[in-house]
Amino acid sequence: MDLRPENLPLLVIVDGANVVGSVPDGWWRDRRGAAERLRDRLAADGVPRLAERAEIVLVVEGAAAGVGAVPGVRVETAPGSGDDRIVELVGQAAGRPALVVTADRELRRRVTELGAEVTGPRSVRD
Repeated sequence: MDLRPENLPLLVIVDGANVVGSVPDGWWRDRRGAAERLRDRLAADGVPRLAERAEIVLVVEGAAAGVGAVPGVRVETAPGSGDDRIVELVGQAAGRPALVVTADRELRRRVTELGAEVTGPRSVRD
C-alpha cells in the first residue's frame, strides 16, 4: 500500500457547527443531538456526489462536545474554536488532498491558503 499523502483517500473535514446551523430545524434546542444526527447521516451516506474513497472527519465544539465516532466518521472535539481545529487538521494533512465542508467565509479563506478545496453545507445536507 502506497502511504504517500497524495495517494491516501481524500480527507473530508466537516464543520459540524456550520453545517448543523445551515438549516433552521430546531438544532439550537439540542446541539449535541443535531451533531449526532449529522454524524449518522455522514456515516450512512458519505458525501453525496463524491465518487472517490474518503476519510470523513466531523469537527464539533461547545455544546456538541462529546459526540463519539462511529464506523466511517471520526469525530474531533475542538478544545476551543472549531475553525482553528479544522485549520490544524488541514495543516496536518501535509499534501494530502483535503476537502472542507463549510459556508464560513473566513474559514474557507484560511483552509484554501493551505491547499484544501471547499464546498458548502448542501453537499452533505441534500
